[in-house]
Amino acid sequence: MTGSPHHPIVHVEYPAWVDSVVDWERSYVSDQERMRLAIAVSRANVENATGGPFGAAIFEARSGHLVAVGMNSVVRLNNCTLHGETMAFMMAQQRVGSYTLNGPNMPAHELYTSCEPCAMCLGATLWSGVQRVVYGAAREDASLLHFEEGPVFPESYHYLEQRGIRIERNVLREEARAVLELYRAQSGKIYNA
Repeated sequence: MTGSPHHPIVHVEYPAWVDSVVDWERSYVSDQERMRLAIAVSRANVENATGGPFGAAIFEARSGHLVAVGMNSVVRLNNCTLHGETMAFMMAQQRVGSYTLNGPNMPAHELYTSCEPCAMCLGATLWSGVQRVVYGAAREDASLLHFEEGPVFPESYHYLEQRGIRIERNVLREEARAVLELYRAQSGKIYNA
């Protein structure tokens, strides 16, 4: 199905390599296992030249069941909103059949992201329904590559925490930062500098 010039259709899908990197059947028990998956997604995105060095994964908090992954797809799909986190939210909400990951009779969900979320992704986090955010590399690490993270302030995190979202910082930061360095070494495109 195609849209007309005045009624375009937006189609979002994973790159072909996803199933070779993601084990959809296993349980990811620890923060480290979950973060390693988000980092593996970010690394595969760089190695396959399908996007920026950012990956994310959403899990059911208790069971460790993987609900969705996301990878930066801004350039690949010509869409500035397709950061790793926002793509993970879109895919997770499609899988569970709900606009929120915090609905009635729904398990708690958590977001693991290879890099500290930008302003847009923090906003999306608030509305996504996840109850916890765990990130690897820090804003300063992305800024070294000249990625613009937007207006994120300590108050931004304070606001999320007041709304009941727990934040864990710098989990496997060095492993996550290594993917950013790989992207820099390969002269990856900095699309929002």
